[in-house]
Amino acid sequence: MNSERFGRTIQLTDHAKKRMSERDIDGARILDIIETGQAKYKDERHLWLFKGYQDRSDNLLCVAVLLSSALIVKTVMHHFTPWE
Repeated sequence: MNSERFGRTIQLTDHAKKRMSERDIDGARILDIIETGQAKYKDERHLWLFKGYQDRSDNLLCVAVLLSSALIVKTVMHHFTPWE
């Protein structure tokens, strides 16, 4: 997978893949969150990307990512609550 938004390839950690399976989230949905979701930055390299979906009752879906030479998806969350 590649992200046009961030101009990097997307790498999923084993932990992220496990969470995707547990939460019934496929690669297409992960890509949609990355490309069109809202971003909340911790710092210039660490961020959360999240998006709500009407067809799911466990909104918001979120991916925690690290920006390096690739966009590394560290984990996948549901019932995410962004803070101010």
